[in-house]
Parts: sequence; C-alpha cells; structure tokens
Amino acid sequence: MFRIGCHISSAGGYLAMAKRAEALGANTFAFFTRNPRGGSAKAIEETDIAAFHAECARTGIDRLVAHAPYTLNPCAAKPNVAEFARMAFSDDLQRMEHTPGQLYNFHPGSHVGQGIDAGIEKIAALLNEVLFPGMTTTVLLETMAGKGSEVGGRFEELRAIIDRVELQAHTGVCLDTCHVWDAGYDIAGDLDGVLAEFDRVIGLRRLHAVHLNNSLNPCGSHKDRHAKLLDGCIPPETLVRVTRHPALAGLPFILETPNDDAGYAQEIAWLRAAQN
Repeated sequence: MFRIGCHISSAGGYLAMAKRAEALGANTFAFFTRNPRGGSAKAIEETDIAAFHAECARTGIDRLVAHAPYTLNPCAAKPNVAEFARMAFSDDLQRMEHTPGQLYNFHPGSHVGQGIDAGIEKIAALLNEVLFPGMTTTVLLETMAGKGSEVGGRFEELRAIIDRVELQAHTGVCLDTCHVWDAGYDIAGDLDGVLAEFDRVIGLRRLHAVHLNNSLNPCGSHKDRHAKLLDGCIPPETLVRVTRHPALAGLPFILETPNDDAGYAQEIAWLRAAQN
C-alpha cells in the first residue's frame, strides 16, 4: 500500500482530522500533539476518539505520525526547558495510548554549546525516563539538517542515542528528505547509497516513516528550509524515486511542504499518479 498524507491541524479534534485527510486524498497523516510553538495540549474526548477510530476503519487510515512540539528540546541546557521536555514527552506518550500502535516523532534537539556527546547522553536519558513497558507507541528520532548545535545531523548520532536506550523495541527513526539533503546526504545523486549507509549505521528495520519535503538549499547547506515538491533544489524525480524505492515500501510518507490544503491535495494527487 502507498501511504501518503500531510500535516493536519488537530484543532478540531481527531474525527475532524480523519475527515480532512480523506478530503485531501490522504490515507495517513501527521499532527501535532500540542501547540507546536508553545506547550498546551487540548483535552482528549472519548466520544471523539471512538468516532475517529470508526472513521479510520471506514477510510482505511491505519497509520498516524504524531509530532512533538518544536519547543521540546530533550538535550536543553536550561533546567526549565529540560523539565518541559520531560513533562510534555511523558504526557504525550500517555495520550498516544488513545490511538494504540502508532508513531510519535520528535526532533532530538540542540545541545546549545554542551557538545554533541552530552546532547546524545541527555536525549537517551530522557527516553529512558519516559518510555515504559507495555506502551504501544513507537518513538521516532527525526533525521536533522545539522543546523547550529542540532543533534541528529548524522546517522551515527541517532544510532548512538538508540544504543543507550533500554527499551529499544519502542524506538525508531523518521527520515526527512529535506533534512538529510541539507545535512549532506546526496539522495539525488546516490539514493541507493544513502539508504545503504542508513542500513549499515542504523538499520532499515528501524525506519518507520518518511517526511517527504523538497529543500530551498543545495545539498550540504545545513539550513533546513522546506520547499514544495516541485520547487526546490532536490529534483522532483528524486522524491518520486524515494516513494517508489522498494526498501521504503509501505512506510507512511508525510508532506511538510509550505502548502495550504489545495496545495497538499495537488501534491498527493501528483505522487499517486507517479506510482503507476
């Protein structure tokens, strides 16, 4: 199955997200668990969740990629920022159990001068604190562009985090095409080689989702500026090849391109047509 979708606002609740996904031609989607630039989370209503599950069963939506807020920095130097990361992460994982067996994606964060090794240790320590036996969610570390003091710009950094996690079966990776391109992985010139390196360092079995984005910048720029699929520095045919690569078959592809609903619907339709 080709799973394609985009970020959808959670403001109207879960059922509204499922209906919006269907209207856009999507059969998967991503959403923020709480205010992406703040920290507040809307209360979950059981009637809404029940209606959501019924709607997903009707439309065939079987994979969700929840996204942590951008303000969550697991390796923050400031105690109050680190405490927010712990609180939000822990609360989000409890909330995720209303939609069992789904994916929770987060940015590993920025070490802000503490050094990459200290950042890796702090991220792993937080995961060891918030992951719990019996949880059904898989937590995904996102590949990053290597901007500033970001952790996760190299596959080795993500592997180092995973190696320090006790409940590794509940962890995985989300590959962002814009981020890996900006980080210096040439998916246009050698997609097979990049995926082979991912497999060697992390393991393709740990890859659970793909953020499908173009980039406003050349490969290796370390900028992280998303572009629409047809408008950036990554050749559009490369992004199609990503969606058709046998190693990625069945994964949810999530658009985070700078679009409105009409733009997302057009990109989803374009990608669906390209699968034939």
